[in-house]
Amino acid sequence: QVQLVESGGGLVQAGGSLRLSCAASGRTLRTNAMGWFRQAPGKEREFVASISASDYIIYGANSVKGRFTISRDNAKNTVSLQMNNLNPEDTAVYYCAARRSPMATSTVDYDYWGQGTQVAVSS
Repeated sequence: QVQLVESGGGLVQAGGSLRLSCAASGRTLRTNAMGWFRQAPGKEREFVASISASDYIIYGANSVKGRFTISRDNAKNTVSLQMNNLNPEDTAVYYCAARRSPMATSTVDYDYWGQGTQVAVSS
């Protein structure tokens, strides 16, 4: 069974940066696609970014493009999300997810999910 644990969330001022990490255990995920989603209070879960087993990347809303960067470290079995120039609209719980498939996707078709890490951006 795969377990995903996110870290790196916290409170940051607008314009600041955070780096989220997701550590996987239970099996190596080098042949699996990984993704990040977020969910703000009262809103549906939103796709942020996905990276395939071959490092093909998909980003979600235009609001994160150019500010967020997803990457993976297969040696450490981790996936990260670098978030720059944060604004209050980025406040949400951020979830890491993994697929059995090697293909990246923006849908919620992921097989494993972490518990989430809270990101709060103050104005």
